[in-house]
Amino acid sequence: MLTDLQAQLRQAHAMSLPVRIVGAGSKQGWHAPQQGEALHVGSHVGIIDYAPAERVISARAGTRLAEIQAVLASQGQMLAAEPPDFGGHATLGGALATGWSGPRRPWAGAMRDQLLGVEILNGQGELLRFGGRVMKNVAGFDLSRLMVGANGTLGLITEAHLKVLPLPEVETVRVFELPQADAIALANRLCAAPWPLSGAAWQGGLLRIRLSGNAAAVATAQQQLGGEPDVERNWFTRLQAMQLDSFAPPGAEQGLWRLSLPQTCPPLLADYPQLIDWAGGRRWLSAPLAAAQTISTSARSAGGHALLQRSQAGWPAAPRNPSLLALEARIRRALDPRQILNRRQGD
Repeated sequence: MLTDLQAQLRQAHAMSLPVRIVGAGSKQGWHAPQQGEALHVGSHVGIIDYAPAERVISARAGTRLAEIQAVLASQGQMLAAEPPDFGGHATLGGALATGWSGPRRPWAGAMRDQLLGVEILNGQGELLRFGGRVMKNVAGFDLSRLMVGANGTLGLITEAHLKVLPLPEVETVRVFELPQADAIALANRLCAAPWPLSGAAWQGGLLRIRLSGNAAAVATAQQQLGGEPDVERNWFTRLQAMQLDSFAPPGAEQGLWRLSLPQTCPPLLADYPQLIDWAGGRRWLSAPLAAAQTISTSARSAGGHALLQRSQAGWPAAPRNPSLLALEARIRRALDPRQILNRRQGD
C-alpha cells in the first residue's frame, strides 16, 4: 500500500497534477472542495505497536479512531484529546490532518500535544520521518507537530506515534440553567479552581460541566458545585462525535462557523445560534454566508479567528494574516514544491 501511494505521488509531482487525500470520507462536506485525483489511503490500516506500560501507541493513518479507542479502553487508557470520531468512521490520519480535538482539550491538551512522531510522504513522494515512538526522542519533533491541522497540504500522513493517558475512574455531568454570559463566567471561575473538570459546554441555556477523576474527588466536586444531573447521559459523547443537532448541514445560503476565541471572551455575535465548548474557547455558530465579513472581523477584534466549517452554497474566502500566509507558503514549498497536495479549488 505504501509503495503504491509513493508511486502515485511521484507521478503526480512529475506531471504537476494536484491530488486530494481521501481516507474514510467522514469529514466530507466539512471543508472547502479540493482539486485533483483522489489518493485513497483508507486501506493503509492497522495498529503497529502498543505499549500500555509506556503509554504509547503507533498506528497507520487509515486506522479508525474507534478501533484505537477500543484497544486503549481494554487497557484502561484513552486518547486524551478526544478527537471527534464522527460516529466511528473517522481515521487517525484525518484526525491529525484536521487537528480537531474534543471537549477534553483545555484540560488534557490538543492532538498535537499527544503526537510523538509521524511518518509522511511529501509532495515529491519521498518518505520522511519526524519525531519518534518514545518521549525522549525529539528529533524533528516540531516538524511533526506542523502536520497537525495542516489538512494534508504539507504531506500525506502514513503513520503516527502518540502518547496516551489513563481513563478516569469516575465521570459525571452536572447541568446549570444559565444565560450565555453567566455560563461563560461560571465556567471560567471553575477552570481557575482545582476542580476535576474535563468538559464545560453551553447550548440552549444549559451549561454542562463534566467532572472526571477518582471517585472521592468527583463526589466532593459534585456535592460542592451543585447543579442538576444531566438527563441526556450521552450528551458529551455526541458532542465529541460531532453528532449534535448544531453540527447538522446548514441550509441554503447558511454556514456553520467555528470560532476560536480567548476563553474568557464575553458573548460574541449572540444573535446567531451557538454551541460553546472549551469553557468559551471554541464556539460553533450558525449564520448566513453573507455575514462572513462581520463574523471574521468580530472574531479578530476579540483576539481570535473564525473559520467557515460547513456550507452547501460556496466558501467565501476569509481574510488571513499576511505574515502567517508567507510563513505557511515557505514551509509548503519545502515539502510540496509544486503544491499538488490538497489544493483548494480556486487556489
